[in-house]
Amino acid sequence: MKNFLFALAVCLLPLQLLAQFKLSGRVTDAATGNALAGSTVTLEGNNTRITAAQNGAFGFTNLAAGNYTLKVSFLGFEQKTVSINLQQDKYVQIQLLQKAVQAKEVTVQATRANEKTGTTFTNVTNEQIAERNFGQDMPYLLEQVPSVVVNSDAGTGVGYTGIRIRGSDITRINVTVNGIPINDSESHGTFFVNMPDFASSVEDIQVQRGVGTSTNGAAAFGASINIQTQQVRREAYAETDNSYGSFDTWKNNVRFGTGLINGKFAFDGRLSRIKSDGYIDRAFSDLKSLYFSGGYYGDKTTVKFVTFSGKEQTYQAWYGTPEALVYGNEEDLQDYIDRNWIEGADKENLLRSGRTYNYYTYDNETDNYQQDHYQLHLAHDFMPGLTLSGALHYTYGRGYYEQFKPEDDLADYGLPNVEIGDETRTTSDIIRRRWLDNDFYGATYALQYNPNSRLNATLGGAWNRYDGRHYGEVIWARYASTSNIRDRYYENDADKTDFNIFAKATYGLTDKLSVFGDMQVRKINYTFTGYDNDLESIEQDVDYTFLNPKAGIAYNLTPQQQLYASYAIGNREPVRDDFTESTPNSRPKHETLQNVEAGYRGTIGLGELAGKALGATIEANVYYMNYKNQLVVTGQINDVGAYTRKNIDKSSRQGVELSGALNLGSIAKLSSNLAYSQNKISNFSEFIDDYDTGEQVQNNYKESTIAFSPAFVSSNQLEVEVLKGLKAAFIYKTVSKQYLDNTQNESRIIPAYQVGDLRFRYNIGFKNLLKELELGLLVNNVFNEKYAANGYTYSYIYGSQVTENFYYPQATRNFLLSVGLKF
Repeated sequence: MKNFLFALAVCLLPLQLLAQFKLSGRVTDAATGNALAGSTVTLEGNNTRITAAQNGAFGFTNLAAGNYTLKVSFLGFEQKTVSINLQQDKYVQIQLLQKAVQAKEVTVQATRANEKTGTTFTNVTNEQIAERNFGQDMPYLLEQVPSVVVNSDAGTGVGYTGIRIRGSDITRINVTVNGIPINDSESHGTFFVNMPDFASSVEDIQVQRGVGTSTNGAAAFGASINIQTQQVRREAYAETDNSYGSFDTWKNNVRFGTGLINGKFAFDGRLSRIKSDGYIDRAFSDLKSLYFSGGYYGDKTTVKFVTFSGKEQTYQAWYGTPEALVYGNEEDLQDYIDRNWIEGADKENLLRSGRTYNYYTYDNETDNYQQDHYQLHLAHDFMPGLTLSGALHYTYGRGYYEQFKPEDDLADYGLPNVEIGDETRTTSDIIRRRWLDNDFYGATYALQYNPNSRLNATLGGAWNRYDGRHYGEVIWARYASTSNIRDRYYENDADKTDFNIFAKATYGLTDKLSVFGDMQVRKINYTFTGYDNDLESIEQDVDYTFLNPKAGIAYNLTPQQQLYASYAIGNREPVRDDFTESTPNSRPKHETLQNVEAGYRGTIGLGELAGKALGATIEANVYYMNYKNQLVVTGQINDVGAYTRKNIDKSSRQGVELSGALNLGSIAKLSSNLAYSQNKISNFSEFIDDYDTGEQVQNNYKESTIAFSPAFVSSNQLEVEVLKGLKAAFIYKTVSKQYLDNTQNESRIIPAYQVGDLRFRYNIGFKNLLKELELGLLVNNVFNEKYAANGYTYSYIYGSQVTENFYYPQATRNFLLSVGLKF
């Protein structure tokens, strides 16, 4: 019977396609002319609802001739109703007027790119985030953005995860939440493990590639990730999402909100817990988080308080897995054991673990950290077109990682030798904790002037202060010497002040041509005192002043097609280790990046296929990123005997990124992106320790490929509506080989890999207390690919040159099931 009904439907399909038309258009802000990506467009009558694309475009296909009503809404704008008499394909321009409830925090608007800034960016909508969110960390939800490569220490996307964009790691990616900096002030990293299930409270994300527009916090040297937390919802709601999957992975959350109370107040909240045993042995994660916001939305004034917190405990999987277990055989493993003199329990661990090997075996070899964020946002409209917004913020982070260290030197902890009878003990088994306790606080502001659709000007900036305390404790020792419990064997404090001010404007020279200009001045002071974990006295005080200009141009070929170009300069200070592992004489210089971007984006009609109107969105861009004094690891020892990064005079990244989506009516959608790049470093010198002579051997390379920079990265997704409410998606990701260091040595690579995922979402609507039931299934790595997405390498000479490669294997085929309820 099912086969008969399916065949009947196929036979009747051509009849349904007769005399059908396409209704399309574009949604923009009436005041500024900017596209309102993410607008909700509802076609009344058949109750079809879609979301406007990045350029504000939307389209309905296969419509019979007749009268229709469009309802268009976007939070912060007046809803608009448009009546349409459809007798042929029709295109409509819809402009929305702003109202008191802001569509986005004005601070976020002040730091985001739009179609007039001439920069390369991708907007990830709330719907896209929700369909990808099964509990994995934020980087995995961004994996389909062009030039993105992600990795996970535990192999599952839960716990410590990493992201690279155009080959740049997270320390070179600026991350903000509601315009507030998230990057650590010293390491410049962002640790998404401290923000578990944060995606469940996110409205949308903008990923800018290259230097991008002016933002607060760490300089964007490869990309920026601008996160906007959820907007106010007009109706009260209660929701819960629950997932279970491989490796005993659990996600549970509850979300709730009051909706708008008296049209002025709203409160929203979320509680979440995520647990996973991890793919790598013992690499468990136990993550808890909360989110709460409350706001007042007046006619001219908006006040919103946002707080979110994450607490994590993860078992360490930082050491990696030897190459012999990931890509080798039994003979390779035995060679690894022999040359490293591994025996006893460590040898047994290697022999029995396979590619899920974890070097750590101590039962509490864990990382423990909690981070609390508080934000207070204020926006006030002085007059039409003139708005002042500002925010106060405070982040409190504290935690430690615990390690068991066998036969460690007592002198490394400032402890005297232990005399036991006639024996002198210079070493001891030790358990230590290394702590970080820090405060980060400050203010941001933006004055926006939008008198008409031609001019959009902003004066903004921020003042931020970081106070960090680093210290280590010995909590147990087999031979305690003179130590007391939790004696601090090192302690140092760091203070950093970061101030910036920027002015930028876009101006429409004509209806089609607009220009963009931006100048940011950033001043930094960084000081630290005390003793590091090598018990060396450290003290430095350094100041920087950076000028970061940007300029862009955009030309609209048609309302749906645009050309753009931009030029930007960014400057970036070194990270903490660059300072603490050097002296003022050997301290690295700051880095400078010159970035050129040019591209095309547009929506194109492709005619009809079998009576169905086809449409496509296309983006294509080229870029050139020229680095001056880029900091890289060379293996060279500096004047204090430390392996620290060195400035390289010349290096560059250049490439092309293509992305697009093909809408095959309402049945299927194909989305693809491809990035090709050349990432080169000039006159690079590698230094290898020679244990036979006690010296270092230097190898010089005139030109080589920058580490962790694949030449090709692609992502493809085919989504098909199998039946009403049931959508199936196949996602296919490819990453070409990556070098583990800057020598372009073929024996030090991460091999290329291809990974396919399969996702199902089934939504059932109800009219009673339960409004919606959603069932989901995500099958990761459906082809069971055995691959690694990250790693490291080191070499030394001992009789002959030895190279050791270590990798972070990713999970083989695994699944996640989800159940979501909305009330």
